Amino acid sequence: MDSSTSPAQTGGAGALQRFLTRTVWGLAYTGIFIACLVIGPIATAVFVSAMSVLCCYEFYRMMRRDGKVPNMVLGLTGSALFPLAALGPRTFLIGSIFLLVLAVGLWYVYSPRTRIADVAVTLFGPIYTGFMLSTIVLLRGSVEGFAGAWLTVGACASLWVSDSLAYLVGSRFGKHKMAPKISPKKSWEGFAGGVVGSLIIWLILFATGFYRLSLPLAVFCGVVVSVLGVFGDLIESRIKRGVGVKDSGDIIPGHGGMLDRSDSLIFGCITALLILSLGGVL
Repeated sequence: MDSSTSPAQTGGAGALQRFLTRTVWGLAYTGIFIACLVIGPIATAVFVSAMSVLCCYEFYRMMRRDGKVPNMVLGLTGSALFPLAALGPRTFLIGSIFLLVLAVGLWYVYSPRTRIADVAVTLFGPIYTGFMLSTIVLLRGSVEGFAGAWLTVGACASLWVSDSLAYLVGSRFGKHKMAPKISPKKSWEGFAGGVVGSLIIWLILFATGFYRLSLPLAVFCGVVVSVLGVFGDLIESRIKRGVGVKDSGDIIPGHGGMLDRSDSLIFGCITALLILSLGGVL
């Protein structure tokens, strides 16, 4: 190292490089995601299907570190099919779950060395990823045209903004740890900041007037969707902590794996769909 360059300067340059890498790749991922949502339900389903396969693969890879032996062919096929099945009638999605359980059950019957733990992990992978994420496709197809795209972008953005504000507020003001044994960096101050970020997005959706979304329901969505997004983050953190890894993968530089990027969407988007459906908006 050059004598004129101090360790502090080197560390600062490294931090800046990491920030720029994270920002560029994060914007690229978000841009492609939003573009697919705007194009329409089919593009959304294809993108979410690819996301689901990557998430499920990363989950299985972590489970193999834990000594489990999932059937990757059946599981990855299921994770790919769930978002595509969401394009059709709801019976398609139900049928996909039935076929997955049947296939895994037959695999268990005809594979004497397979343990019930392997069966459980095989089933959990695609349900945790593909089935849960298929609600993004259902949400996109629930309202036609631009309004449907805007609603789905808003639901996802509320989770993205919640994550970002939680990180910023937590980094600056976080003193009270939320779950120190599972996710040491999460704080209650960051959690509050994340809820505020989610609320802002849902209030914007309310202000557009595109939907039968009342102010109380918008506030309720803002809070509950953010909370479930945090739960999704904590669940994935618990999985990683259990197998001793920091990230689920390294497919997105500066962000880790696809599962790391999707953990809050997995629980947040299905929550948004359920609340909006029960609230009479969809």
